[in-house]
Amino acid sequence: MQEGRPRQRRRHDAALKERVLAECDAPGASVAQVALAHGLNANLVHKWRRLAAVDVASIARPAMPAQFVRVALPPASEPPSNIRVDLRRGQTSITVTWPVAAATEFGAWMRELLR
Repeated sequence: MQEGRPRQRRRHDAALKERVLAECDAPGASVAQVALAHGLNANLVHKWRRLAAVDVASIARPAMPAQFVRVALPPASEPPSNIRVDLRRGQTSITVTWPVAAATEFGAWMRELLR
């Protein structure tokens, strides 16, 4: 085991970060290759890219207060009075029409039919 002082984190100046990020944005550039060329871990460079994207997004879209937006909807139409189901199996076709007022019974009937 090695004795001595604990290992400290390296600090990188803004100029190096900008240079690395610019190289990563070049067409055909590999983040891993750019990181290796500068003696950095690729995960660190990926982190810098995420942080830079967040900074750009916050500058591009300043926070705006929430506003109410009025939406025009078409006039309400009459609800359907019947439930209609078309059942097909091969060449056979059946159309079932059921009153909406008896929707619970229709559900039970469909459950039994599909067993």
